[in-house]
Amino acid sequence: MAARLGWTIAAVTAAAGVIGYRALVSGQLTLELGIGWRTRALGPQVLDIAAPRELVFDVIAQPYLGRPTRAQREKIQVLERGEGMVLAAHRTPVGRGLVTQTVETVTLTRPDTVDFRLVRGPVPYVRERFSLTDHGGYTRLEYIGEMGTDGWALGAGWAAVVARRWEATVADALATVKSEAERRHEHGQG
Repeated sequence: MAARLGWTIAAVTAAAGVIGYRALVSGQLTLELGIGWRTRALGPQVLDIAAPRELVFDVIAQPYLGRPTRAQREKIQVLERGEGMVLAAHRTPVGRGLVTQTVETVTLTRPDTVDFRLVRGPVPYVRERFSLTDHGGYTRLEYIGEMGTDGWALGAGWAAVVARRWEATVADALATVKSEAERRHEHGQG
């Protein structure tokens, strides 16, 4: 009887661990204990784009302020729009059938910056900025950010795991922005 109880407790603990992990990864559960707080940098990532700054800004802003493409609608859902700011859900596949959904405020300051602030996600704190500057015929897009977790070394370890995927997702998004802005600029020139 005691052995059966032990196995039952182990099975329930394992199931709770799997459910908790899936909830954490998917962004449905955010742990914020308020102790052992640590931050880490995200980026910088810098791209030079052969297109005017206003066009690059428009490409970044399109899913938030304009009419998103089908591919953008699969990744981004605007929940609320305000003056220069939106609340948006971002969905990112992270492997093994898991999809992380973050909810972020997106503040758009034409034509210089796009700021993101995490409201809900797999970590308690993220702030990011896309800065756009003119550089003699092309646009420099610079990404910087900061991620915060608590829980001392355990939280820092989780932040390292999340940051690796987060920065890869940002790199993919920036490559898409570069490609689309350059395509639109070329098409406009021809």
